Order: sequence, then structure tokens, then C-alpha cells
Amino acid sequence: MKPFPIPVAMIGPGSQVEEDTLQYLQMPGGMDTYRPPVLPEPEQLAGHDGAVAALRAVQAALERCRDDGVSRRIDLAGLAPADLQLINQVMGEGEVSAQVRSDDGGVRVAVQESVFAGVWRVVTRDGDRVVADAIEVGAIPEALRRAPAEDLWRELPRWQGALPPNVQNAPAVLAEIEDHWRGWNAGMPAQVVNLTLLPMSVEDIGFLDHHLGTGRVLILSRGYGNCRITSTRVPNTWRVVYYNSQDVVILNTVEVSALPDVALAAREDLEDSHERLAEVLDWVARS
Repeated sequence: MKPFPIPVAMIGPGSQVEEDTLQYLQMPGGMDTYRPPVLPEPEQLAGHDGAVAALRAVQAALERCRDDGVSRRIDLAGLAPADLQLINQVMGEGEVSAQVRSDDGGVRVAVQESVFAGVWRVVTRDGDRVVADAIEVGAIPEALRRAPAEDLWRELPRWQGALPPNVQNAPAVLAEIEDHWRGWNAGMPAQVVNLTLLPMSVEDIGFLDHHLGTGRVLILSRGYGNCRITSTRVPNTWRVVYYNSQDVVILNTVEVSALPDVALAAREDLEDSHERLAEVLDWVARS
């Protein structure tokens, strides 16, 4: 038998020598999902009529809010510590938290979404003293809507003279963002400028952030990876940065809108929370 004229080589995975290997971006490795609250035992509910009444008020607020979209507030002032502890147990912690910082940098308003989307715990502090404690039901607490409007610059900073070293594209991007926020009105879709796709240097980003300013509102959403949202000091303009589970930036944007959608509870969320809280209250009633 004549030798085969073409050499036979092993083929398949591992048979070829690869000089260069592909480097893949690490994608988010986990996602927060709804976890039912750990309900107290029936005997633990005895004597906690204040907590049960507050939970029923939250249920009623969810029902009305899903129909008219108007946020509602349930004041927890005056509840006994044991009642507050029970409410904390039922509410749990959801995927969105936020704060409105005071002028001196301390936390003035702390916000934590519960495991029921659209149900928020809002605590206002004066130093170390709690001055208000409430549950708000709605797309997002009103404090996160009001504070950005209070932080607006009366006059925008304008750069004069030569640009700083390595700053090239930021002025043009700032002009585009200004066109967006000057033309944006309530009810319009969000305008998003994707900085990740633009040739922006580190100095460009710093120049842009300096001219947008940093407001007092900081929102963190942990749905799939992390999303950090910061208010600016120009109207309806937010810095929205997405990170993967390794805290590497995967998307860097400026969004012009009343509030970024990623932080808001949708009507469907309110409907879902209404059903889930109804199940909890039904368990309480049967207990």
C-alpha cells in the first residue's frame, strides 16, 4: 500500500497550538431575586396590633397606587420598638437602596426598598437622631425626586482658555448633553449618551463630571451586577454607571430623564407586591 500523500494530523479541541487567546469580559455572575420574608410565628404576632395595622395600610396604599400612580406614605412614628422589629422582618431588603446626603456629606435621608418592589423604607436623620420613619409606596420615594431640583446650579460653569491636557472630546459631549436637557420635558423618553462607545480619556470623563457637578442623591440598584446612579447639578441629568460582579465598569452613561428607569418600580411591580403582601396578611389573619 502506497503511503497516504497528505499527512494525517489529530484534529479537535486541544489539538492545535494557540499563540493568542481571547480575553473575555467577565459578565455578572449573580442576580438578586425575590425571596419571601421569614414570617414570625403566630405567637410572635400577639400584641403587635400596631405593626399589623401598618402592614394593612401598606396593602391598601399598594392597591390605590397601582390604579392612580400616586405615591403614598405610612408614618411609623409612635410604633413600639417590637412593632418596628416585626415590620423590619416582614419588609426585608430589596435590590434598590439610596441616600440623600446633607450639605456636610452626612446621610440625611436613607432609603431602602423592601422585598416588595415599590414599597420603600424612608428614614430621615438629624445627625444620629431619627426625626422621621415611614414606609412610602410608589415608583420611588418623593425625597429622591425633590433633592435633585434643589441642587441645581443657578449658573453653569463655563471653561475659558486652553483645555487641560488630554481633554479633547468632553466639550462636544457636554454640548450634546446640554441640548438634551434643555429640550427634554416630562413624559418624553429618556435621552442616553453612552460614554463607553465614545473616545473619552480619563481626563475627558473628569472634565465632564466637573461641569455636570455631583448632586446629593445616590442610588444603588443590585438587580444584575450593580448600577450606580448619581444626580448631577443640571436639570434632569443623571450619571448612570453599570458594573459587573467583579466591580468592572461595563457601561458608562449620562441619562437625561426625570429619574432613570432602572431605579423605578413599574406598575407591574406594584401589582406583584400587592399580591405577595396579600398572601402575607392572609397568613397573619389565619394565625
